[in-house]
Amino acid sequence: MLYGPLMVLAYLDEARTEVMDTNTYDPTALLTAHGRNCLERSAASVLWLLPQGAMARWACVRACPPLCSCTQERSCSVLCDRASLADLPKEFPCEASAINLEKNRLKFLSERAFGTLPSLKSLSLDHNNISFITPGAFKGLANLVDLSMAHNEYISYLHTRTFTGLKKLVRLDLSDCNLFNIPDRIFIEQTALKELLCFQNNFRRIPGAIRGMENLTHIYLEANKIEAVAYNSLLGLSSLKYLNLQENRINVIHDQAFQDLVQLENFYLNDNLLSDLPGLAFKGLIRLKMLNLGGNQLTNVSNTWFSDLVELEVLYLDRNQLVYIEEGTFENLTSLITLHLNSNNLTSLPFPVFQPIYFLGHLFLFKNPWTCDCSIVWLKDWMENYKLVRDIPCASPSSVAGLDLSLVVFAKVNGTCVDPSEVNLTTVSSDVISTTENRFNSLISKLLHKELMEEMGNGTESLRNGSLLVSEEGQLSAGLQGPWAHSHRPLLYAPAVWLLFALLSPSNVHDFLFCT
Repeated sequence: MLYGPLMVLAYLDEARTEVMDTNTYDPTALLTAHGRNCLERSAASVLWLLPQGAMARWACVRACPPLCSCTQERSCSVLCDRASLADLPKEFPCEASAINLEKNRLKFLSERAFGTLPSLKSLSLDHNNISFITPGAFKGLANLVDLSMAHNEYISYLHTRTFTGLKKLVRLDLSDCNLFNIPDRIFIEQTALKELLCFQNNFRRIPGAIRGMENLTHIYLEANKIEAVAYNSLLGLSSLKYLNLQENRINVIHDQAFQDLVQLENFYLNDNLLSDLPGLAFKGLIRLKMLNLGGNQLTNVSNTWFSDLVELEVLYLDRNQLVYIEEGTFENLTSLITLHLNSNNLTSLPFPVFQPIYFLGHLFLFKNPWTCDCSIVWLKDWMENYKLVRDIPCASPSSVAGLDLSLVVFAKVNGTCVDPSEVNLTTVSSDVISTTENRFNSLISKLLHKELMEEMGNGTESLRNGSLLVSEEGQLSAGLQGPWAHSHRPLLYAPAVWLLFALLSPSNVHDFLFCT
């Protein structure tokens, strides 16, 4: 019996398509129409006996637009995406809570384009060809919460009254359009707006329309052409938790530009043109947990920048041109877990700079021209003890260039660290001199050994090069052959051996001459 009223209503829907001819009097038709009206009233009264879900399903499907599909699960959803629509359907189910019109060919939205849809919560117009939106186009959608118009490349202008009537709007997506600016008073009615997505447009400044929007929590403005953050650009955004300004052209940030962002937790300023920051740039951002300054042109890090960031957990300073970090820079970062310093021009990281964050969880230092001398022995010890960082290739001194810091051995003389370059050049240590002499003596023995000389005569290019110089002076033929060549070839190396000993000490030269 529950399906009886549905059959009746289906019959009524068919009857609506029949139109009475007012110029012809047909009592039978009038009786039929009268009977249908009575039947409609009876069926409407019977509908109250239906389960609410069944009634909603009937209402949703009954008014579904052509080329669209309508489903009723938790609520009525109208799916018109990828339908090649050039114009909006003439009507939508009154019960619709979500309408998807993505990836069509819509070009124009007229006033009250969607009629009155009191249940509509979500409307998506992404990936269309919309070029103009008439003021008041969304009137009649009083309960709309989520409006998405992203990826409409022909939208370059919005009227001040574009969003009139959308007083409950919480999320607005205008990403990847062609907007150069939006009117300052365009959001005058959208006091409930929390999430604004405007990335990948052509803004040259932060839209003034967002000032004073105290309920905004997320702003996406990445991949625009913004050049500066003025002192009043972000005024009144006391609830903002997420701000993305990456991949712009920002080269100037004014003093106190972020002073009202007291709830900010995630801040992206990476991949801009910043070469410096105000001394107290992030003052008051006590809730900040992630700050990304990577991919800029910073050369120094001031010890005043991060002084208030007591809850900061992740800091990106990678892909800059850093050569110096002031002592005390990380002193107040007591919550820091991850620090990115990779891809800079750092040659040293003094322990007093690092000491306040000694118990860091992750440290990234690769792609820097590190000078592996005694000033960073502490870093090598830290690497070995905590196993939290690796890949720190040495650029200098030359004796360890190319080696990872973890492989460098730092010698000690009288308990004092000796830089690797000094270990190779100094003559202070008798042990070093002894080792060098041993190496030369071994080399000379091999050079004077007859069998080794035969092998070197056959296969060593350096011997051929050495003989060539002598032949040019007429002292030796270019093609020595026979026993004489083998027996006298060691004499060719006597001057070279003498020079090697001369580098050691005069006494060694005297001994060598006496022996020969």
